[in-house]
Amino acid sequence: MKYQLFGHTGLRVSELCLGTMGFGTENGWGADFEGSKAVFEAYANAGGNFLDTANIYTQGTSEKFLGEFIGSDRDHYVLATKYSLKDRNGDPNYAGNHRKNMMRSVQESLKRLQTDYIDVLWLHIWDFTTHPEEVLLAMNDLISKGLVHYIGISDTPAWRVAQANTIAELRGWNRFAGLQVEYSLINRTAERDLLPVAKALNLTLTPWAPLAGGALTGKYIKGDKGRLPENSKRLNERNTQIAQKVIEVANALGCTPAQVALRWTMQRNQSVVPIVGATKASQIVDALGAVTIDIPATSLKELNEVSDIELGFPGDFFNEPGVIDVTYAQTKSQIIFRD
Repeated sequence: MKYQLFGHTGLRVSELCLGTMGFGTENGWGADFEGSKAVFEAYANAGGNFLDTANIYTQGTSEKFLGEFIGSDRDHYVLATKYSLKDRNGDPNYAGNHRKNMMRSVQESLKRLQTDYIDVLWLHIWDFTTHPEEVLLAMNDLISKGLVHYIGISDTPAWRVAQANTIAELRGWNRFAGLQVEYSLINRTAERDLLPVAKALNLTLTPWAPLAGGALTGKYIKGDKGRLPENSKRLNERNTQIAQKVIEVANALGCTPAQVALRWTMQRNQSVVPIVGATKASQIVDALGAVTIDIPATSLKELNEVSDIELGFPGDFFNEPGVIDVTYAQTKSQIIFRD
């Protein structure tokens, strides 16, 4: 396992992040304590140090399990958890981005995790009611107290991410260093705005569902629908074609479809650390193989073409020949562009 810097910080995180949404069985699926420990140990023994959980995962069990697993070597791990989503029904202040919910949620997470600090605190989802200044100042206070080291933002519009980090920079507050979004060969819509904003602001992208709920492993083609509803957007002709291409590339490279799908997200010409969830040790062992392969340019082109999306305006507009002509005066090929 190799390591990369987390966004614009000096924090070193492993190439793959372990997602622990399935640690615990409170949601009717997932792994029990021993099964979760086996997944964790397989990941840790391979050199993984980046752990992703949340206050809401399995009603707090995910955090409790992780607290047990890392207790003997807490400082070795980069522990990330989230706040924003509900801890109680019927109480408006037990959810949201505001300071009151943040402080309460973080304190409860610290207890469940049996730790004095959180390495990365993610805002889980934008609530459209809290001003970014309130969020950033509250997070800054947590960092000043040593309760949190770094901050990230998840499931939020690109314009809001850019606004928040601009405010933080102007006011001398801590900026978001990571951006967490859904992203995979089956769902590339984040390329319209979210991937560009992450690259422009030097944020590490941590895609969730990089295997599209297992669709990119080929299991749905084999008839294993698991917990997937029949009307799922992941069950359609286009996605089946994408999965078949992933299988084809995997066979050519002598690896597994999961490894190809994960590696594709890692070869995006920017900082990307996919989140890999697993409820069985065999699943995480398979996923870890993604760090040992490299998808050649020809195969990358095929994967990109079969999964291509319309960027819409202004993305596709910028690529129209007439627009390129008037923008660069027929000299675009002579201009060196910076990444």
